[in-house]
Amino acid sequence: MIHGIHHITAICGDPQKNLEFYTGILGMRLVKKTVNFDDPETYHLYYGNETGHPGSLITFFPWMHMPEGKPGLSEATSMAFAVPENALEYWRQRFGRFGIPCSGPEERMNEKVLVFRDYDGIHLELVATNGLTGPDPGMDSPVPPAYAIRSVHSVALTIEEVGPTIELLTQTLGFRPAGEDKKRKRFACGPGGHSTLVDLIYEPLAKPGRTGKGSIHHVAFRTKNKESQLLMREKLNAVRLQVSPVIDRDYFYSVYFREPGGVLLEIATDPPGFTTDETLDELGTSLKLPAEHKAQEEHIRKSLPELKPVDAETYKG
Repeated sequence: MIHGIHHITAICGDPQKNLEFYTGILGMRLVKKTVNFDDPETYHLYYGNETGHPGSLITFFPWMHMPEGKPGLSEATSMAFAVPENALEYWRQRFGRFGIPCSGPEERMNEKVLVFRDYDGIHLELVATNGLTGPDPGMDSPVPPAYAIRSVHSVALTIEEVGPTIELLTQTLGFRPAGEDKKRKRFACGPGGHSTLVDLIYEPLAKPGRTGKGSIHHVAFRTKNKESQLLMREKLNAVRLQVSPVIDRDYFYSVYFREPGGVLLEIATDPPGFTTDETLDELGTSLKLPAEHKAQEEHIRKSLPELKPVDAETYKG
């Protein structure tokens, strides 16, 4: 069973600027600093709430020399974060202070949405959300808890033909319709609400997207454990999708596939989590390498650009 969004992974350029934007300006916590399993001379940076709970997570591959991406068909084209109901005016003023253009708030499906972009041009949104619960970003966040990002709210997929994707979401993955607005159809899974929502944007005349800096690489959905993940993998195979083997990502187990519209998706387990190699207080403070790359640790450390800690005081207020 799928019960929400686990994480969303995107591609950025300069890892230092990425760190400054997501921890400094957005006030999220760096919960894991590791490397790309397939390209260990590249960081894999995870941001989330204080505990790094699934549903709060976004991650980045910093590929500095990759060409810029172009949003379009067969891609996740935006991601939204849930903030408290009264927080949007605070964020509008905060973005103005740091020179981040934003627009809105605009009304969408009975919610207020503030739209902006990060330093690499990724389309981001803040959604005023009632009933938020769970850990805040942490005591060191420069954003006061009353206004802080608490989780992912939703992700939008832009596709040419929505029918086959809707069938996959509702008949195989367990989503249900949760609203509609202009060209956007919303689906929810599990308990519904923030961190369970997928929006399908119908754009038949759009051009295909191009993966690169400033694009979203894939979207991962949550499942309770390895047993439920294997059941979902069987369901995906039954509808003739090409599904990867189960891959150990140290902090969760993953399988990957492309939905009928071409967007890369993942099903990731909640366990074992990020405290397998760091305590809760230590999360994100040191580089952690997958076991298969430990023998090359000295070379990998030398090849990675230095990441300087972000001074939270500079971004407070």
